[in-house]
Amino acid sequence: MTETSANPVISEEYRRLQQELHRNPNYGVASIQFAPVVKRLADQIGATSLSDYGAGKMHLDRTLRELGAVLDYRPYDPSFPEYGEPKPADLVCCIDVLEHIEPDYLDNVLDELRAITVAHGFFSIHTGPAQKHLADGRNAHLIQQPSSWWLPRLCERFEIDMLNKTPGGFFVVVSPRRPGGG
Repeated sequence: MTETSANPVISEEYRRLQQELHRNPNYGVASIQFAPVVKRLADQIGATSLSDYGAGKMHLDRTLRELGAVLDYRPYDPSFPEYGEPKPADLVCCIDVLEHIEPDYLDNVLDELRAITVAHGFFSIHTGPAQKHLADGRNAHLIQQPSSWWLPRLCERFEIDMLNKTPGGFFVVVSPRRPGGG
């Protein structure tokens, strides 16, 4: 969604900063390391479609194809408007993205993730500082909080099916919360 939509997920100023940072070939590569886990999960749940929320340069798609995955790949990234709007999928991946979100827009992003998660989500979150900085001097990880801070926000919208600590953060496999809390 754009900044002018009812529930914006990014400001225009931050979109420009992210577009500039994405020119760095070493920025936005975390999905490569998670691709084998994502492929196993997609196979286990029988996913036929994958929405890559915060797709960046679409490294996840390329790496999954190299691993033999056959999925209807649906990229979304507000820094790449040519990808279009976020699309629902059997498996929604949000890899090394949420910590980059402007704090004022986090609820909108989480709500949007909930809206497009048909069956399962795979979200990885780094909890400390990034090695890279924005052109304005800020650390690229705008939200640096432990898993205990993130989990209540995720649990408002999702059931946590699995949580795994990783060096520097964690990932979760989630499913949508159904009306009535289950």
